[in-house]
Amino acid sequence: MKSFVRQIPEGDNRERMVCADCGHVAYENPKVVVGAVVVSEGRVLMCRRAIEPRMGFWTLPAGYMELGETLEEGAAREALEEAEAVIEIEGILGVFSIARIGQVQVIFQARFSDAGAPAFGPGEESLEVRLFAPDEIPWDEIAFPSVHWALNAWRNANGDPLGKPAGNPANDIRGVHRMPPEAAAP
Repeated sequence: MKSFVRQIPEGDNRERMVCADCGHVAYENPKVVVGAVVVSEGRVLMCRRAIEPRMGFWTLPAGYMELGETLEEGAAREALEEAEAVIEIEGILGVFSIARIGQVQVIFQARFSDAGAPAFGPGEESLEVRLFAPDEIPWDEIAFPSVHWALNAWRNANGDPLGKPAGNPANDIRGVHRMPPEAAAP
């Protein structure tokens, strides 16, 4: 069984978890959270959490990005999982760094894909899902500070997110889908 110790590896400048047997460095890097402020007719989609942490409090559909997906795909997946909502990304609303818990949060502004009445419902991680007008947002029942930040960014943006981010070229599979090893060579 491998035994890891915290030390500064040769050629580095900060402590890392290093295998005492073979010298392998187990890097600990921030996690990426993706989510969306989904808007319909001036109202924002919010989910009441069915899981800890902060069960029972309101949040945006958001969560950890998975390997093999883009930021946009992750935000759309989270909206589907938590709010049964199919969305279209309109642009980046904000990027929030939360160093104390090792997270970088990329929050998009989005709309429902269907032009008709918005379709949504509680997914497995949500007790309830609702659309809130800005003056109806339950500010005292918000789950996390970053949800406050994102909602305030949405209110201050007046419907104009930062813009559609430049992304991976559609015809270059290297960034969009997990590649077989032979395709990874430049």
